[in-house]
Amino acid sequence: MRFLIFTCFLFLSFISNAQIRSVDGSIGKLPNNSSDPNDTIAKFNKNRDVTAKAPIDLYKIYTLQKDTTYVDTSLTIQSEYKYNLLRKDIFGLMPFSNEGHTYNTLDFGLNPKTAFPNFGFRAKHFNYLEVDEIKYYSVPTPLTDLYFKTVMEQGQTLDAFLTVNTKPNLNFSIAYRGLRSLGKYVNNLTSSGNFRFTSSYFTKDKRYFLNAHFTGQDISNQENGGIVNLSEFESSEDPFDERDRIKVYFTNATSLLKGNRFFLDHSFKLNKENPNSLVFIHQFNQEYKFFEFTQDTPSDRFGDRFTNKINNKTRYNHFYNKLGVAYKTKSYGDLEFFIDDNKYNYYYDRVVYDSAGDIVVPNSISDRINNLGGNYSYLINKVNVRLHVSQSISNQSISNIEASGNYKINDDYKFEFKYQKLNSLPNLNYNLYQSGYVDYNWSNNFKNEKLNQFQFSALTKWLNINATYKVLDDYLYFDNLTNDITQLTVKPQQYDKTINYFSVKANKEIKFWKFALDNTVLYQQVEQSDEVLNVPKIVTRNTLYFTGHVFKKAMLLQTGVTFQYFTEYYANDYNPLLGEFYVQNESKIGGFPMFDFFVNARVRQTRIFLKAEHFNSAWTGYDFYSAPNYPYRDFMIRFGLVWNFFK
Repeated sequence: MRFLIFTCFLFLSFISNAQIRSVDGSIGKLPNNSSDPNDTIAKFNKNRDVTAKAPIDLYKIYTLQKDTTYVDTSLTIQSEYKYNLLRKDIFGLMPFSNEGHTYNTLDFGLNPKTAFPNFGFRAKHFNYLEVDEIKYYSVPTPLTDLYFKTVMEQGQTLDAFLTVNTKPNLNFSIAYRGLRSLGKYVNNLTSSGNFRFTSSYFTKDKRYFLNAHFTGQDISNQENGGIVNLSEFESSEDPFDERDRIKVYFTNATSLLKGNRFFLDHSFKLNKENPNSLVFIHQFNQEYKFFEFTQDTPSDRFGDRFTNKINNKTRYNHFYNKLGVAYKTKSYGDLEFFIDDNKYNYYYDRVVYDSAGDIVVPNSISDRINNLGGNYSYLINKVNVRLHVSQSISNQSISNIEASGNYKINDDYKFEFKYQKLNSLPNLNYNLYQSGYVDYNWSNNFKNEKLNQFQFSALTKWLNINATYKVLDDYLYFDNLTNDITQLTVKPQQYDKTINYFSVKANKEIKFWKFALDNTVLYQQVEQSDEVLNVPKIVTRNTLYFTGHVFKKAMLLQTGVTFQYFTEYYANDYNPLLGEFYVQNESKIGGFPMFDFFVNARVRQTRIFLKAEHFNSAWTGYDFYSAPNYPYRDFMIRFGLVWNFFK
């Protein structure tokens, strides 16, 4: 794999130096200087001068849904929020002590659902790039993005990306995100790699469009099961101020999630001249994954076992095809009908027998689901309406209805409403799991989960607000049957009553001179007969910062303090054997402040980041946890940069 990555980078580097194209396909290049240190848009020579810099809006980034953004090299508070391993704002997620381990979800609205069953092992998928997270590009000149950041101990994280248009209608991109961090605690090493390769193409008459990608990803974590004695951490006296002296549950357990995916999405417009035309659509996805948990010395914490060495491996093959035909009109919107074929095989290499010799846990779940559905979108003046309907026509009873509409008055006021009614199959590890531990073997036949969801958002110059209301029936979750954190018998459960979830998230940035105060507050409320869906009522993030030019405007400086907090609640705990979080109602976490101090700078297209994370940890008390027996991060200083090249 390393040789393949090196060869691809070498090949694309040669292309980028041999064929540097302007927006009209002619040979050209970007200058080294920028007209404004904080503005990525430079004036473009109308005569296509080869020394002119292409406007930033020609460096396009778009998704499968054709949502388009542009390369952003500015330094804003969002740059600070997105400077992390996931390269996105992680408000509502609580990271564990080591980079790349997992995240506890504070905001329940961050748990999306689909009608099809997923592989499961969701706690290990935060750093796993799904189909809709892959971006495609169109650039007038080769573009490089380099991300670097230090980690907790002995390692670093790097995300290197290169994209080039060899022709105006043909784009390639290649990227690799690598991470290694030893961590502060015993048996806490994280190591991951995310390779992706994309290509986009369209014919000169713009009748045929293609987007394709390949990903190869592996996420490995040493799993210590958390700390055994909380008093050792909470006192933090010598010798326990050195975190590797604190006793943990496991010293030789490791989990590994690995997957390869090939994806293709393309369409062909039947009529070349008429804007009202039929368009044929095809989408293909083939993916193989496995999740493996190994432990050389079994632990009594998981109960009795069949073998003296644990090696659980769950495999998953997924094959998806979608065929559709759309009628695109200039005046009445776009209407699409489709049929899809979703085939999967989730399997183990053995079966489990009972004492009578009967099979109680089979070795696989294999199924084929066919859906029939349609999409409609219509844009008139400042109103955009979208509708999606799908229903299974095979033996499974699944369905999905989504409707959305947004109204944009002007740049200061935009309103949006969304509704979803979903009938979805359970994730596969709810219905089947096998392990070397006796209690972690099951075969179930759960009901479909049902969801009714309403969302409303308003983006105004006074306040940005988003409200969500969910009604959940037949909700699935993992629960510890022993009600004891030292003994884990975690099994899937289905709640037979209705859960009502409501949340409001508000954001407002207040600016005065060169100072700004950015505020984000989330309020959540759950109505349920039993405590199976636990969330903190309040989650807040507030950043006070200063932005200004220094060194005769050669550098843009940004410095400030971020405060984060969430109220106490019965947070879900983490089970490394399953790669899942489970419900517990014995131990609360939260109610502790987290302060970060940062100094960021921008020089041309380079952004430099320096942060003192959780600098208040020593004087506000060692009672900070990401999960009931997993401590959050101590004070540490981390730094790095994001560097863009426009050649």
